[in-house]
Amino acid sequence: MDNIINNIRKDLKQNSDEKTRTSGGHFFKEVIKLHGVKSAVVKKIGKEYFKGIKDKKKSEIFNLCEELWQSGYIEESFIACHWSYFVRKDYEPGDFNVFKKWVNTFVTNWASCDTLCNHTIGFFVEMYPGYLSELKKWAESKNRWMRRASAVSLIIPARNGKFLHEIFEISEILLLDQDDLVQKGYGWMLKAASNKHQKEIFDFIIKKKSTMPRTALRYAIEKMPDELKKKAMEK
Repeated sequence: MDNIINNIRKDLKQNSDEKTRTSGGHFFKEVIKLHGVKSAVVKKIGKEYFKGIKDKKKSEIFNLCEELWQSGYIEESFIACHWSYFVRKDYEPGDFNVFKKWVNTFVTNWASCDTLCNHTIGFFVEMYPGYLSELKKWAESKNRWMRRASAVSLIIPARNGKFLHEIFEISEILLLDQDDLVQKGYGWMLKAASNKHQKEIFDFIIKKKSTMPRTALRYAIEKMPDELKKKAMEK
């Protein structure tokens, strides 16, 4: 346990290259700390090392996750996200505060945000839907990543037709948000929800299109038929 983080970092450095580091930075407006390791390799390294800790207590695994988060390297955050999702069957209500801390303290880019929220937090709220009210509070945060997280945590449940009422509530809160990454986040959530609730999502968009930022609107209608897209984009 004492050496696992150091060994992971050695493996990441051994698998890094300048081309991957340079190209990876192009996907972000923010300055990102990158080892420069391809995503598939990061995932493989994370899975391999998890074999050595899978029988540990969840709290010990979460402590290791936090140590990875603290480095600020995006690849280490991905491994932390994967590990926290691997123990999803053992989630308890109190774990929400752990995930909230990670978003509020350590998330500094959309990729880390989405990797944590799509899987770990998304699964948690499906398991404990009473915490949907907490996501609505995140939507009002001053932290842009908390606001994005409030939406992207519901992507997978939305695809499966769940939580439509809460999706509309969060969209209402975020509707006029000036941050483009937040706009893209809730637009993506609406797009995912349109998979099962196309009419309801389309009606919501038509009702809000005069005030909804075009970035969010374009994301929301991306998978709709062309005739609906055209109607939604009309001024």
